[in-house]
Amino acid sequence: MRCALLRPLLCGMLAAALGVSLAHASEPISIEDLAREPALQSMSMSPDGKHLVGLIPSPTNKDETALAAWDLNDLTAAPKVVTPSGDHMKFIGAFALKADKILAFARQEWTGQLGGCGEGKVVGATKTFVTKTYLTGVDQKKFDEAFARKSVRLGGSRNMDICLELAGTASLVDMLPLDPDKVIIRRLSGMSLMTNYYRYNLKTGDVELLFTGSTRTTPALFDFRTGKVLVKAEIEPVGSDYEQRFLILNPKSGQFEVEAPLTTKLSKRHEMDVVGVDDATGKYYVLTDQFSDKVQVRLYDAVTHKFDAEAAAADKDYSIMGVLFSKRPENFNQVVGFVVGGAYPQTVYVDPTLKGIQAGLVKAFPGQQVHISSYSNDFSKVLFTTESAGTPEAYHLLLDRKQVKTLGSTRPWLKPGMTGEERWVSYKARDGLEIPAILDLPAGWKNGDAPAPAIIMPHGGPWARDYTGWDASGWVPMLTSRGYAVLRPQYRGSQGLGRELWLAGDAQWGLKMSDDLDDGAAWLVSQGITRNGDIAIFGYSYGGFAAVAATVRSPSPYQCAIAGAPVADLGRLNTSWSDNRLQRILQGKTVKGMDPMKNADKAHLPILLFDGDRDVRTPPAIHARPFYEAVKNKVPAQYHAIADMPHSMPWYPRQQRETLTLIENFLAKDCGLARP
Repeated sequence: MRCALLRPLLCGMLAAALGVSLAHASEPISIEDLAREPALQSMSMSPDGKHLVGLIPSPTNKDETALAAWDLNDLTAAPKVVTPSGDHMKFIGAFALKADKILAFARQEWTGQLGGCGEGKVVGATKTFVTKTYLTGVDQKKFDEAFARKSVRLGGSRNMDICLELAGTASLVDMLPLDPDKVIIRRLSGMSLMTNYYRYNLKTGDVELLFTGSTRTTPALFDFRTGKVLVKAEIEPVGSDYEQRFLILNPKSGQFEVEAPLTTKLSKRHEMDVVGVDDATGKYYVLTDQFSDKVQVRLYDAVTHKFDAEAAAADKDYSIMGVLFSKRPENFNQVVGFVVGGAYPQTVYVDPTLKGIQAGLVKAFPGQQVHISSYSNDFSKVLFTTESAGTPEAYHLLLDRKQVKTLGSTRPWLKPGMTGEERWVSYKARDGLEIPAILDLPAGWKNGDAPAPAIIMPHGGPWARDYTGWDASGWVPMLTSRGYAVLRPQYRGSQGLGRELWLAGDAQWGLKMSDDLDDGAAWLVSQGITRNGDIAIFGYSYGGFAAVAATVRSPSPYQCAIAGAPVADLGRLNTSWSDNRLQRILQGKTVKGMDPMKNADKAHLPILLFDGDRDVRTPPAIHARPFYEAVKNKVPAQYHAIADMPHSMPWYPRQQRETLTLIENFLAKDCGLARP
């Protein structure tokens, strides 16, 4: 509703008559401010605290990135070295190594025949990307493909060459913190296509073989002092199922021995991950949900072959996501904290020094999520980030445990207060299952204000979940700054919030999983946040499936649907799952339910569909476009192919501009919601 040209009294009378509150209206965040390259991103500090590495907008093209390195001995200076992205390869990430080295991640568009390697067409050309990892020095004078062989492989087939080109041949596994020059890497064999693991010297390029992999065997835990493999994992067929087995090295015999209590059937989908070893007792830290609905940390004794009776770390409401071990020589490998998967990943430190630092930073940044990224051995430099739903991620340094130096925000051009309050909530589904959710209110909206238009936004996956904090996709801040409420239900089938919720989604695509979303819409109405007839659904990937499903489900609480990169044809998706037996056992058997393509004749909602023309995860030729063709004569429908856009972020600024504009215009002009 626009009142700029009306007398204030008349404007107020119209607002009252329409039931629309203007009290929470605010300046919306411009699409350009959400789409442009971040001012800083992918920042990391070298272990010795000498260098900072990250990406900035290219000085030659603001829509591209550049690799930058700073000298931390002179924080007042600009980046010491800046290398813009190339004409083809574009930087998408960076990481500071030791020995004055940098890892730079880059990708470029690629179109060709895959030859049976990777996601995409088996026959014909596929539009996709080649992603490479480069190793360079802090001077950025020379870029080599990271950890590549010194010799050239001979005698391979063209298809194998394509596989190696697309998949990359090597990657970093661990930093080996106590060794000044060496790291652990994995490298794909050009002859066997098996992955082997090596100790790699960053200065000389020399390698030492640590582990020879196979199709079913991988290292599960290294000794991070030496690189020696302590635990390996195997996948073995058992009847129509598979078992995941962990074999622990017996220090007396030198042999790996199967640990039966750690063995699980893949079809049961129990979490089981060996993440560390306790130096004092020799027991192993294991993340598992065998003893609880939520993942706990348990200590396992490989001598007695038993778990401890009590959990080493657990939370009654949330799963433990990880265990943090010290990398400092003074207390190397001691547990310093645990990561709890609550509304956001929250680190609970048990190390007194880190606990004190974290507490001080939280106090200094009230209302912000504070995450310690890394620190020097003497804690003289601590790199940390802050963020909230309304404040984009920012990078800071704590110097000498006294002074905070703010390095910069990812989006410093955004003003405070442009988005609304964010809450972690829950509601009951119609069958009584408790559904967690993230509620983002319109900017300035408070309880008692007139109901606002609302968006139900299911996440992708579906074996995934959402977290509170700044939404890097830009979708949530764009919507809340324009007066929409956004509810992100963690519907049944979401992973990371307990086994009950996760397993309840099996074979419920478009059925109970979608009921949970509709029940979230009803909950918003019951809370006075929105009203019936003023709700839309927007999702991406699996969330796009949910939006497509909503188009053909009745009765519906939605006025329209927006589906980004959707799955629309369950029959075709099941075919792709079944190409891989392990994938079929793990997830393929759960992909069942209501097939929107088979019910396209029931379409009754206006729908906007968009997908990238380089999306090989949910190819638009299989899903979005055929569904559009099936419903375009039944309902108002749009389909847009986004040039060069892949399935997953990062997306180019031009792609963000196009998709955010499509979403904004469709909601404002074609959906039928009240104007915020």
